[in-house]
Amino acid sequence: MNTALTTCATTWRFSPEERVQRKLHYALVDEVDSILIDEARTPLIISGPAEDSSEMYKKVNKIIPHLIRQEKEDSDTFQGEGHFSVDEKARQVNLTERGLVLIEELLVNEGIMDEGESLYSPGNIMLMHHVTAALRAHVLFTRDVDYIVKDGEVIIVDEHTGRTMQGRRWSDGLHQAVEAKEGVEIQNENQTLASITFQNYFRLYEKLAGMTGTADTEAFEFSSIYKLDTVVVPTNRPMIRKDLPDLVYMTEAEKIQAIIEDIKERTANGQPVLVGTISIEKSEVVSNELTKAGIKHNVLNAKFHASEADIVAQAGYPSAVTIATNMAGRGTDIVLGGSWQAEVAELENPTPEQIAQIKAEWQVRHDAVLAAGGLHIIGTERHESRRIDNQLRGRSGRQGDAGSSRFYLSMEDALMRIFASDRVSGMMRKLGMKPGEAIEHPWVTKAIANAQRKVESRNFDIRKQLLEYDDVANDQRRAIYTQRNELLDVTDVSETINSIREDVFKATIDAYIPPQSLEEMWDIPGLQERLKKTTSIWICRFQSGWIKNLSCTKKRCANVFWQTQ
Repeated sequence: MNTALTTCATTWRFSPEERVQRKLHYALVDEVDSILIDEARTPLIISGPAEDSSEMYKKVNKIIPHLIRQEKEDSDTFQGEGHFSVDEKARQVNLTERGLVLIEELLVNEGIMDEGESLYSPGNIMLMHHVTAALRAHVLFTRDVDYIVKDGEVIIVDEHTGRTMQGRRWSDGLHQAVEAKEGVEIQNENQTLASITFQNYFRLYEKLAGMTGTADTEAFEFSSIYKLDTVVVPTNRPMIRKDLPDLVYMTEAEKIQAIIEDIKERTANGQPVLVGTISIEKSEVVSNELTKAGIKHNVLNAKFHASEADIVAQAGYPSAVTIATNMAGRGTDIVLGGSWQAEVAELENPTPEQIAQIKAEWQVRHDAVLAAGGLHIIGTERHESRRIDNQLRGRSGRQGDAGSSRFYLSMEDALMRIFASDRVSGMMRKLGMKPGEAIEHPWVTKAIANAQRKVESRNFDIRKQLLEYDDVANDQRRAIYTQRNELLDVTDVSETINSIREDVFKATIDAYIPPQSLEEMWDIPGLQERLKKTTSIWICRFQSGWIKNLSCTKKRCANVFWQTQ
């Protein structure tokens, strides 16, 4: 990310010596799917301070709690009683007519808007911006899911990795709206000075390659967007992990209870368990239930990231239970029996005998865990992307070790509720399921996989469409930056400046005296006024010789402008 920001910053330099970015020849990206797929829509922005509007965010924030949500958007066949509707698939919130009227009344009552004005009038564009941002902050963004509040600051949580993104802020006033919602200090909005997306940044490299354990499902996108072929490398040792079928319950409570029972059974046999959750909030729900059941466990999420190394080092101990967000997915290596290196590191000056003793004790634990079945992975929900599920599963069965995994789902899970509810619910009704019972069937697994493919396809379409829009700006960006670099690299820019100046005057004169046109079509007064307004040049009259030779006219105007500077 730093190199991409450096690329943006380099465009501001005023001499070749100030540039710090070399030519982009070759990039080798680790966890390439995380960067080129998951982060593809993230713009890297260098920003500067903008106008302070923190008070307006506070005022508008008080209005949003008065609004009531309705289940569906208004249409010709449906008119709801609420003030806004939510499209969970697209993560969009839409005001209804009733909601717009109420907001306008509340804004007038608060003295923010004048009586009789419309929120959509040109003078209220910025006010509408504040209302939209506040509505999104309250409805679409949830504490301990999308962000955390720490030391009076709103910190974004990466939805793909579960880690906090210190220093990053949402744009378009959204971050300020969330700060107003949480009652913390509202920082000033920023204006964008330079930006580039990951997609276009990495496409600047002449050669590009990367590595990841979960690229195969995104092979089409790597090929179509980045022109990269995907090659599957065989594992070093045969993978013997047992991936058990999903279990689907009707309610969240039934699912959590089944997870607790599975943990009890596994730990009784000495098997360590890693429980993967999709958010901080969900990890705390599971933690509370384990505490009630008297099961000792560790929690790894963005709130406890400082203890990550210690928690991961202990996660492979016999009967250890670890609850984690996606932080424990990508790139985390859980050693069966625990990490003997971590134990050695705790000693100040370990002797060879102490190290040998620690290794011997670790070997006993390692063998015991293998005999119990290796690390058991429990997924509490399916993610939108199969890759993230595979990353969680991949913590077990590494380097040919034994292991197992199972996902527990409920019809109240976000993915099931939004994308797969009708089909799976129909199967459950046909099977006559009773409370507490789970469905385990290949049809269900297939329906869930289809739901994930739908989400992946939709997200791909969004990324592709964004790239198509950004490509237009990127072509202009490249042209400007190329021309700027050429100017920086030459010692005498007079020839280039003269050429640019002549081009400007040529375009200006052509607009008022079109080439190959009759004299009756010429707008001499308009040209005189335009030249005076844009260049401070006043040419009282155009001599007949100038008019007959437009090329001469353009050069003379350019020379007059040059002489007046």
